[in-house]
Amino acid sequence: MATNMASHFSGVLQLTDLDDFITPSQECVKPVKVEKKAGKSVAKIQIEDDGSYVQINQEGQKQKLQKAKITLNDCLACSGCITSAESVLITQQSHEELFKVLRNNKVSEMEKKIVVVSMSPQSRASLAAFFGLSSSDTGRRLTSFFKGLGVHHVFDTSFSRTFSLLESQREFVERFQRKEQDSNALPMLTSACPGWICYAEKTHGEFVLPYISTTRSPQQMMGSLVKGYFAQQQGLSPQQIYHVTVMPCFDKKLEASRSDFYLKNAESREVDCVITSGEVQRMLEEEHVSLSDVEAAPLDTLFSSVKDEEFLSHAGSGSGGYLHHVFTYAAKQIFGEEVKELTYKTLRNKDFQEVILEKDGTVVLSFASTYGFRNIQNLVQKLKRGKSSYHFVEVMACPSGCLNGGGQVKPPPGQNPKEFLQKVEELYKAEQTQAPEDDLHVSELYQSWLQSVGEERAKELLHTGYHTVEKMTNGLTMKW
Repeated sequence: MATNMASHFSGVLQLTDLDDFITPSQECVKPVKVEKKAGKSVAKIQIEDDGSYVQINQEGQKQKLQKAKITLNDCLACSGCITSAESVLITQQSHEELFKVLRNNKVSEMEKKIVVVSMSPQSRASLAAFFGLSSSDTGRRLTSFFKGLGVHHVFDTSFSRTFSLLESQREFVERFQRKEQDSNALPMLTSACPGWICYAEKTHGEFVLPYISTTRSPQQMMGSLVKGYFAQQQGLSPQQIYHVTVMPCFDKKLEASRSDFYLKNAESREVDCVITSGEVQRMLEEEHVSLSDVEAAPLDTLFSSVKDEEFLSHAGSGSGGYLHHVFTYAAKQIFGEEVKELTYKTLRNKDFQEVILEKDGTVVLSFASTYGFRNIQNLVQKLKRGKSSYHFVEVMACPSGCLNGGGQVKPPPGQNPKEFLQKVEELYKAEQTQAPEDDLHVSELYQSWLQSVGEERAKELLHTGYHTVEKMTNGLTMKW
């Protein structure tokens, strides 16, 4: 399954020195099952010079075998490299698949799906930088573009991220309070980055997984909202909704495909399709449309944080601001300290920073942000040696975080990539920020939706779990 397009995925999942990685020069092949009769093979399998498989029967006749179609679930079940299998991912999750659903809606009323698109603020900022627009203006024009294609609703994942931040805050305080009884309670490592999660599950497994926050990412929080609350409010089954997210990285396709986010009773994924910022750009090109020429439409406010037709965002990093919000919340809740401004100290490099809270000359909170694989490796090794002093770490696979995700729009010809990324960051941070606690709509949903489903079900809707993936001795062999 490996392709030469592995560079689309996060750096953590492109490493060629991991023994569970299939490099782009190798192929992932399902073994051929050969029927046997009386202890002897009925047919012989032979590999031709062109790499194709042929079956030779007892009479010597050859029959070319078709290549096995490996689904994304097969891919995820393998402990070989999963992220270089872009051909598989694109088959099941791509803008072509979205176009197919929209076309089918126009010809079949019986099979019609309600199409919902949830956009990430990082993707908006990337497209805004490319087209020379503001992030909110980009959101309004994309709303118009998608609805013109037949999409019914366009939401913003800054809204679902508010749930993620609130749950992360509460989870950290709970972990901090039991740290004396539970050696695995701290440091709490963020879980919003699927590249980091895949790496942790496959490479460090049982050792590192207890440290990882169980709070769902904004994408999967939105999955709960759309296939749960929204479906119920609209009188629809989850299967009647086709939920698409627009994300800054390809690894999000893997996250949406996890079995943890599959609704067994409804036989439906919470997120049916993930497309990247770059794929949205290709959609515009294929429709011969420049976003600059699209007339803006009013924003959907049901699952969007909006004030005066402008999107609201969160303070802190371009990867969601987890460190910022958990730190300020913990400082107030645990130590009664109001922190108005965080002071970041850069350590090894710009992608490794720390923030501390001192009280009476003693460090009582020690937080860090760790981006990129080299920094993640250092963090894990320190954990294993018992030398990590951090209480909380915001972990992201990509250097510079989500704004620099592999699925973001590439800079226009002639523009310096670093300058383009800086523009993306400026546009992202230009949005007005709102504290998670101040979002009244989210507070209302905690009351009306989550309390109505019960505490246990609410936890399932807002949290998730992780699973150690056992390595196989031969990465080119699959278990059946």
